Amino acid sequence: MAPFAAAAGLAESKRPNVGRLILLSTMVALCSGCTGKGHNIQGVKLYQQGQHHAALQKFQQAITTNPNNADGYYNLAATYHQLGKINNDQSLLVQAENLYNQGLQYDPNHPETYRGLSVLLVETKRPESAFRLLEGWTSRQPQVANAKVELARLHEEFGDKEAAKRQLEAALAKDTTSARAWAALARLREEAGDHGQALANYQRALQLNPSQPQISQRIATLQSSLGTSAPVAPINSTRMAKQPKKQIPRSY
Repeated sequence: MAPFAAAAGLAESKRPNVGRLILLSTMVALCSGCTGKGHNIQGVKLYQQGQHHAALQKFQQAITTNPNNADGYYNLAATYHQLGKINNDQSLLVQAENLYNQGLQYDPNHPETYRGLSVLLVETKRPESAFRLLEGWTSRQPQVANAKVELARLHEEFGDKEAAKRQLEAALAKDTTSARAWAALARLREEAGDHGQALANYQRALQLNPSQPQISQRIATLQSSLGTSAPVAPINSTRMAKQPKKQIPRSY
């Protein structure tokens, strides 16, 4: 799951009541990690085998080996988060929240952590705090596409697809190389019935990150439904309004 940390004021738009957590809860995964890699990888394998307590030990070792290891904090938090849900144990959820926030101190742009924390906040009946967390991130780091992608995900989870679309378009206005933003925008457009534009956006996402079999499948499905084998759209073509003259390239 993924967390949110601090603050910026909420927009005055009306928030829906807490309901489903389909998108958010199914998009939380552990990090194999770039730092403390060995312990994190071992911990992820143990977690996937259902050996949560053994996984906790590995993630703790990752942090001990490298106290600045945001991946280790995230993995540790996500495991406590899962155990807290399984056991209905509030103390474990509190521990998970604290660890999510600790991890953000070492990497204030860690998208998995923001996602995990936001899920936890919504699950514990604090959706306004989840929005404040992500809105704070986007305000502090307006150039970071991932911040807007995560906020878009939260808006979509609460049924505001127009707000989600605006966030994704804003993300791409800052960074046209964000495969995550292109893929998310494609899915919204596909759901809205704009299949031609969805196909172009999926193709762009796949160009930027070819290791996405699920995106390849969506492209094949849309090409079949449209009766076309259209070539991949050029990276710099877009249907967004108000493209900035100068893009800020970032890698994620």
